[in-house]
Amino acid sequence: MKTEAKTNIITVEGKRKLEEELENRKVNLRTEIKKSIKEAREQGDLSENAEYDAAKEEQRQNESRIEEIEYILKNYEVYDPNEDADADKINLGCKVTVKDLEFNKDIVYTIVGATEVNLLKKMISIESPVGKALLGHKEGETVTVETPNGEIKLKVLSVTRE
Repeated sequence: MKTEAKTNIITVEGKRKLEEELENRKVNLRTEIKKSIKEAREQGDLSENAEYDAAKEEQRQNESRIEEIEYILKNYEVYDPNEDADADKINLGCKVTVKDLEFNKDIVYTIVGATEVNLLKKMISIESPVGKALLGHKEGETVTVETPNGEIKLKVLSVTRE
């Protein structure tokens, strides 16, 4: 039974970053890892060679990430915010400033596809509880978000396109 590939929705910037990462991993990182493996082999006995084991593990991780990126780039759809009829509504690629009404704290999120998530940079997925709840809302609206830790209320302060 053949399963259908999931389409990854990504921003133009997200696609560019994935293509750059793929190129770097294929050209630069592969070369560095091969050099590390060669140097470790030259040290002799591979059965007790930690450098060799580490280089081979790095190679496995790099090849795995290359496969993952290639899969994403074979099954993607780029979201173009210029084609969005509701430009004032929150959608993929928007930078959204909200106020957490419980803690009276402003938070800035960038709404991205699932493959572009970076929580340290407050880049949240359209598939996350907050991302899903914000989609389609406008500046001035209050949004209720169902999270695993309970309900939170966010007031949308501003919406800008990236």
